[in-house]
Amino acid sequence: MLSTTVFSQRTIQKQPNILVILADDLGYGDVSCYGAKHISTPNIDRLAKEGLRFTNGFATSATCTPSRYALLTGIYPWRKKAAVLPGDAPLIIEPQSLTLPRMLQNAGYTTGVVGKWHLGLGNGNTDWNQKVVPGANETGFNYSFIQAATNDRVPCVYLENGLVVDLDPKDPISVSYKENFTGEPTGKQNPELLKMHPSHGHDFSIVNGISRIGYMKGGKSAHWIDENMADTFLTKSIGFIKANRTKPFFLYYALHQPHVPRVPNSRFVGKSGMGPRGDAILEADWCIGKMLDAMEEMGLNENTLIIFSSDNGPVIDDGYKDQAVELLGNHIPAGPLRGGKYSMFEGGTRVPFIVRWKGAIKPGVSDALVCQMDFLASFSDLLGQKIDKNVDSKDVLQALLGKTKTGRSDLVIEGMGNLAYKQGDWVLIPKYKGESYMPLTGTETGRSGEDQLYHLSDDLGERVNLAGKEANRVVKMKAALETISGIKPN
Repeated sequence: MLSTTVFSQRTIQKQPNILVILADDLGYGDVSCYGAKHISTPNIDRLAKEGLRFTNGFATSATCTPSRYALLTGIYPWRKKAAVLPGDAPLIIEPQSLTLPRMLQNAGYTTGVVGKWHLGLGNGNTDWNQKVVPGANETGFNYSFIQAATNDRVPCVYLENGLVVDLDPKDPISVSYKENFTGEPTGKQNPELLKMHPSHGHDFSIVNGISRIGYMKGGKSAHWIDENMADTFLTKSIGFIKANRTKPFFLYYALHQPHVPRVPNSRFVGKSGMGPRGDAILEADWCIGKMLDAMEEMGLNENTLIIFSSDNGPVIDDGYKDQAVELLGNHIPAGPLRGGKYSMFEGGTRVPFIVRWKGAIKPGVSDALVCQMDFLASFSDLLGQKIDKNVDSKDVLQALLGKTKTGRSDLVIEGMGNLAYKQGDWVLIPKYKGESYMPLTGTETGRSGEDQLYHLSDDLGERVNLAGKEANRVVKMKAALETISGIKPN
């Protein structure tokens, strides 16, 4: 018999199903319930209306691999030097380590991951024509249906439980991130074969009329069709839930939108007025709506804890000529925040963050500081599981449930290998060498030759640097950052 806990006059099972929906490169200002006026996301808004919308919710990092590493391991990614991976990188999570899905397995959950992975596969020199291990299953997932890397990197195939889907053994896959295979066209040399052209990089092997990062040969029957990717991931996600609906399950549903290349299904093309990026956001919102409808049809709404968030902040031009910049209009993807993907400013890591558990969480808005890295400790508390005290994950369960507006007291955030430090309403970005602006993506990195200190309750857009006026606070925050990270700030 399951143990229970009481919330608001109701008795709720203590082992709810858990569904984490993670968007890819979706900004704080890309969602209408976070203030977007020029694009509508009714299904994400539906989650917010029925759940708790956090205004101070964070990923650890402003890029995807580090962010996802922290979400699944509960460990700051810079401790393991986790950085954006090439498509042929080995698995960066230790296969036998404690992870969020493994902890949930220990608590009696069936676990699944569908969608973007980008945490490496295999142990180097991967043979994609055999079962690829270690992979997602070896990190604690009972079921996996994932991209081999990302939608802009080769190999452009799906793997289901470690095996490439629909692979013809007579047409084996070869992958290289060093040199092309003889006779294989590339976006750089054969632009006439492209239906979407690169703006910078992304001009290597061509799959489905789109050139990618890296070189690939063979496996043509296994190549994905970008326009069908959302439907494929949605179908597999709902299928996992249907197969496991009679017992506690955990699903990590990792959307690929609005990451480049943005190639939404024809149902959404032209619907946003913002080009493929806006259309991809509409497609992602539609997928979430279909998922919520399916959960309702299966009678799972009352005992499923759903978390929606994004892996990092937004980027407009990230490598393809898709008119995202030209058609942006008055839409501001980061909303009131400064920076975006790749940045130490708030726009890089402060993301949409919504938690819904019908009957257990009272709908509303919370400004508690919470982070995706905290899922491990918080769910461990909910389920009575013991975890390693050395993890960086903090127990913010009561904040996630809306029982308190006190979350984390501090948080280290990372952008392209550089660390910033949040403490209450203050954020410190120590001085760093390097470019302050990335002209290819149009992103401010946060790097500067001087310390930056911002008081976010007065200056959410990080425009007034108070480091000179608050010298003692800078010293103390640098010392705290060094204590946590072991790295002495400049």
